[in-house]
Amino acid sequence: MSYQLTKKEIIKEIVKCGKDPVYFINNYARISHPIHGTIPFKTYDFQTELLKDFNDYRFNVILKARQLGISTITGAYVAWMMMFHKEKNILVMATKFQTAANLVKKVKSIIKSLPEWMQMTRINIDNRTSFELDNGSQIKASTTSGDAGRSEALSLLVVDEAAHVEGLEELWTGLYPTLSTGGRCIALSTPNGVGNWFHQICVDAAAQKNDFHMTTLPWDVHPDRDMEWFAKETKNMSKRQVAQEFECNFNMSGETVIDPEDMAGLKLGLRDPVYRVGFDRNLWLWEKYDPNCSYFLVADVARGDDKDSSVFHILKMETMEIIGEYQSKVTPDQFANLLFNTGKEFGDCMVVVENNSVGFAVLEKLKELGYTNIYHSIKSTHEYVDQYVAEGRSNAVAGFSTTSKTRPLIVAKMEEFIRNKLVTIYSTRLFNELETFVWQNGRPQAMRMYNDDLVMSLAIGCWIRDTALQENKRGVEYSKVMLDSMHISGREFNTSIPGQKGYKPIEDADKIKQQREFIWLLKG
Repeated sequence: MSYQLTKKEIIKEIVKCGKDPVYFINNYARISHPIHGTIPFKTYDFQTELLKDFNDYRFNVILKARQLGISTITGAYVAWMMMFHKEKNILVMATKFQTAANLVKKVKSIIKSLPEWMQMTRINIDNRTSFELDNGSQIKASTTSGDAGRSEALSLLVVDEAAHVEGLEELWTGLYPTLSTGGRCIALSTPNGVGNWFHQICVDAAAQKNDFHMTTLPWDVHPDRDMEWFAKETKNMSKRQVAQEFECNFNMSGETVIDPEDMAGLKLGLRDPVYRVGFDRNLWLWEKYDPNCSYFLVADVARGDDKDSSVFHILKMETMEIIGEYQSKVTPDQFANLLFNTGKEFGDCMVVVENNSVGFAVLEKLKELGYTNIYHSIKSTHEYVDQYVAEGRSNAVAGFSTTSKTRPLIVAKMEEFIRNKLVTIYSTRLFNELETFVWQNGRPQAMRMYNDDLVMSLAIGCWIRDTALQENKRGVEYSKVMLDSMHISGREFNTSIPGQKGYKPIEDADKIKQQREFIWLLKG
C-alpha cells in the first residue's frame, strides 16, 4: 500500500491513526489466527466500543466470557499507545507469568506486522517478555507476586484474568500510587466467584462507587454465536464452569458453600429492617416481639481483634425466620448487656452463645446479670442439657462449642436448612457473608479479607433448633402433667423452657406493657 501513497498522504494517514485507535486497528493491525495465520484485525461492534472506552476512561474493568478476543483487542490498544505516544511505561500482570507474556507477545507481533512506512518508531530492545521502542515507550510482563511495578510510574497497568489473582487487594494498594500521575488501568477477567478484588471492583463500578468504568461481555455479544454454538461448547461443562467461562455470573462461578441457585432464591427475600435500634443502632429488627411466638437468640462473640464483630440473630422457633440481627465491635460487657436486654424483651428466650475465649466472659456476665435461660451442653457429646441440671454436672458447659468436630456438622445443617427453604433471611449483611463463604482446602470458611461471623451464628442456630424443638416437645408434655395436678389460679405457671413453644410467662401487667411498647429498643 505504501507505494500508492505520497509523502503527504502518508503523514495524513499517520496523523489519522494517531488520533483514533479504532481506525488504526481496523486498517493496519494484523493478528495471528490459529487456522488462517496472520490476518487483518477487523473489530466487532463490541470490540470497537471497548476501544473507545479505553480511550475515554482512565480505569476500565471488563467482566467477560472467554473466546471473545478481549486480550487481543487490549493488546492492539497497547500497540497503538506505544506507537503513537512517547515514553509510555506499560506493565502487564497476571497470576501466571505466561499469561502476561502472551499478551506482550501479541503487542510485539502487531507492531512488527505494520507497513514499513508506518513504523516511524522501531523496537530497539527486544526480550522475550519485554521490549522497548526507540521513542521511549516500553512494556514488560510480570506475575502478581513480589513488588512488581511498585517502584516506577506507570502509564498503563493491564491486569489479565484479574479474578484469579491471589492477594490482588494488597497488590492494588501498592500499585495504585504508581498511576497517580495520570496512569491508566485495564482489568479484565472471567468471573471467579464473589469476594475477590475483581468482583468488588465490578460491584462498586456498577454502583458508581469507584473510578472504574465497567463493561460486561457475555458470550452472546459475539454476532457469530447462537444457541446452537453455545450448546455445543457447554455440553460437557458443569453449571459452575458455564457460569464462569460464558455467562459472566459471579455467584454461579464460585466455590461457595451454599449453592448459587439457593443464593439466588435467598436474594429475592432481602429487605431493609423496619427498625434500627439499640445503643449503637446496629440491632436490625424486621418485626417487634410477639408474645404468641417463641424465639431463641444465637450469638457469636468477637475474638477481640479489629477484624471480627460480635453478632447475634433472633429467630422464630417455629418458622426459623430471622427477625432480628446485631453486628458491631463492642466490648464483652456491652455485648452481654445487650444480649440480656434483648433476651428479656423477647420473652426470656433461650440465649445460645459460642463459648470461645471471649464467649466465656460474655456467658459469665449473663449469669451475673441473672439470666436464667442460657444454653448448656455436654462437653463430650455437645448435646443440650437444661441449665439447672447443668449446674450439678461436671461435664456440662455453658454455651455452644464450635470445634473441628462440630464446625462441619453445623455448616452442613445450615446448608440443609437453606437448600430446603427452612430458614428465612432478610439481612443484606448476612447475605453478603454467605456470598463469600467458600470451600478452601476442603474447609468451609470466609474468603480472604472477609468475615463469617453472621454465617456461623446462623449455622449454630440451625443446629440448635433441632435440639430446641425436642426440648419444646418435652416442655409441652411436662406442662400437661403439671396442669393436671394443680388448681387453676389467677397466675399462669412457667410450664416449659422459656423461648419455646408451650412457654407461658407469669402475667405481669407492667412487664407485658413494657414489652409490647418496645421502650428500651425504640429509645436505644
